[in-house]
Amino acid sequence: MMEMDPVAVLMSLMGAYLVWFYLLARTLTGPKAWPFLGSLPGLLANRHRVHEWIAGNLGRTGERSTYQTCIVPFPFLARKEGLYTVTCHPKNLEHILRTRFDNYPKGPKWQTAFQDLLGEGIFNSDGDTWLMQRKTAALEFTTRTLKQAMSRWVNRSIKTRLWCILDQAAKDTLSVDLQDLLLRLTFDNICGLTFGKDPETLSPQLPENPFALAFDTATQATMHRFLYPGLFWRFQKLLSIGSEKTLKDSLRVVQTYMNHAVAHRKQSPSDDLLSRFMNKCHPSGNPLSSSVLQRILLNFVLAGRDTSSVALSWFFWLLINHPRVEQKILNEITSVLSHTRGPDIRLWTEDPLDFGEADRLVYLKAALAETLRLYPSVPQDFKQALSDDVLPDGTVVPAGSTVTYSIYSSGRAKTIWGEDCMEFKPERWVSVGGERFEPPKDGFKFVAFNAGPRTCLGKDLAYLQMKSVAAAVLLRYRLSLVPGHRVEQKMSLTLFMKNGLKVFLHPRQLQTGPA
Repeated sequence: MMEMDPVAVLMSLMGAYLVWFYLLARTLTGPKAWPFLGSLPGLLANRHRVHEWIAGNLGRTGERSTYQTCIVPFPFLARKEGLYTVTCHPKNLEHILRTRFDNYPKGPKWQTAFQDLLGEGIFNSDGDTWLMQRKTAALEFTTRTLKQAMSRWVNRSIKTRLWCILDQAAKDTLSVDLQDLLLRLTFDNICGLTFGKDPETLSPQLPENPFALAFDTATQATMHRFLYPGLFWRFQKLLSIGSEKTLKDSLRVVQTYMNHAVAHRKQSPSDDLLSRFMNKCHPSGNPLSSSVLQRILLNFVLAGRDTSSVALSWFFWLLINHPRVEQKILNEITSVLSHTRGPDIRLWTEDPLDFGEADRLVYLKAALAETLRLYPSVPQDFKQALSDDVLPDGTVVPAGSTVTYSIYSSGRAKTIWGEDCMEFKPERWVSVGGERFEPPKDGFKFVAFNAGPRTCLGKDLAYLQMKSVAAAVLLRYRLSLVPGHRVEQKMSLTLFMKNGLKVFLHPRQLQTGPA
């Protein structure tokens, strides 16, 4: 039998691969794909501006088609799991998030990456485990009692802490990092609602809280797992080096804090979410263990802290650059307070807005929604196809491949929002007369709060908190950016500002609102 020359065999295989790659690459839309490396070079080159990179690729696709979908191949293109379908069109989003909801779970890749931090929590689970948590949380988040509790926590934080810190900074002509203050405020509030325990991170001394610091560090370290190949982070975890060592050390601090919180609640049950979940059982029928309880509650802390504070940071930055919108919001707030508190301006800033007053602020809600359209707190999310599927635009989704829906790109697409899609324009969210908040009729045009069965349960609470904080700051101060401060996006699970939001505070001179 004739012996095969190994070099000749290798060259033949290489040639066959390159021909196959050439034919396949011609059918792909989106970023340039390279032999063996796929689109990884483009991703690495744009790792500091991933969301803009994705939006740019989807925008170019949208110029050739009504839909905006592209395929991003990762190294070797050897497996279906190496193909990423990225889309932002409402029809595709509806298909993924509602029509074929059961076919697009989080999937094992996401769950494995986030297992150490989020465990079987609501954002990292599927099926019966997810459904149990969803039902339990839904019962709580739809009650007026929880809204009133949120209002009390927020207003106390504003009156006894936030205002004190801002007043002192204004008096001393010092700048503040508003993003940091907002993160502290929302962290204290969600911990109060979740554990019934106030960590008091928003205090005049701005103390470093070990739990808050460790939780933030663990979140960032976990994100690295999803950005880089699994083999890379598993190797780091095995040797306990790099970001995996950071994650391990941070989770140890988080677990200690959670152990104390769960132990305390078992001795003294209350009305918080922790107490509610302690009475539930795992889908297996067994009571929830302490470790499972901890991970479930950490999911709510992650959602309740980051999303509102990040949205408010971008909101204030947009107002600094759009004084016309700021004035319209201020006019609306003073108009409402003129009706509810009378013409005495001193009464307007004695106490934060109550639940009823905040509910009447239509234009402010529109401005917050417009902020989330342009700067969604969660810029993208991921699903994994269980079985072969075809999206409404004809894109074939192989079983096992990852589908990414870019919320960031969706809010910036001309085919969805029109030629003025890049303008900060709250008016697009209100009725002609301005008396009603009117979201898009197609609910999948705006998915900053997700959509379908996984629609955010805390949406109304988020708006309540954001309105209260926004009004509390705007009634007392006009903000200006510290000269030279650069506002940039940070590449993380949520759309943080990389350098914070450093501002000066200028005392506001209010005038009586229209009757």
